[in-house]
Amino acid sequence: MSYTKRIDGRKFNETRPISAKTGVIKNADGSASFTIGNTTAYAAVYGPRNLYPKFLQNPSTGILRCNYNMMPFSGMGDRVRPGPSRRSKEISMVTQKALLPVLDLKDFPNAVVDVFIELVETDAGSRCAGICAASMALADAGVKMRDLVVAVSVGKVDDKVVVDLDYNEEAYKDGPVADIPLAIIPSTGEISLLQMDGEVTKEELIEALSEGQKIVAELYEVQKNALKERYSSKTVQE
Repeated sequence: MSYTKRIDGRKFNETRPISAKTGVIKNADGSASFTIGNTTAYAAVYGPRNLYPKFLQNPSTGILRCNYNMMPFSGMGDRVRPGPSRRSKEISMVTQKALLPVLDLKDFPNAVVDVFIELVETDAGSRCAGICAASMALADAGVKMRDLVVAVSVGKVDDKVVVDLDYNEEAYKDGPVADIPLAIIPSTGEISLLQMDGEVTKEELIEALSEGQKIVAELYEVQKNALKERYSSKTVQE
């Protein structure tokens, strides 16, 4: 059976509605929120600050730590069990790997920058929303970066390549599904995250990545505008 129409009525290359904001958590050094459809991520940055215990310190550079957490009431399916899980640890690690290429922490030896990502509502694409929020929060904190990181999911539902799968598409029963979280550094086109759950052909993967790169350009503007709005409003108030 061919997947002729998306369940929520979107075009195959269309994302869900997107919004972003920075400076959303008062006591954090930097913070941001990123919403795509019914998935909302909040990120808070603390640091650079001294890292303890000292045996974890790196005398050559600062360290980035990421903590990803889905709140118990956030999921579209079963209630999320509170506390760390194998999935949250894995996403924390890939988030760190996705963000590290744009950071320069050499001016902060023996220090740590902590990023806490909380998902208050999830309808698929949570790791990508978390990466987008974390990237903006790091910029809001004034951490030295060579660019933002933009993330979006692409993939395949039955016989169609689509962007930004939602929960109903990930759970589609009438054909094969592949979900491909993707993170890109826009200024260079470098891919800092590429994962896949499912199977696609080489041709489908190339098409999915091509569509993802187009969407990344749109999300990049959303992220930059959120930062500009935050600091332009500060200037007006001053």
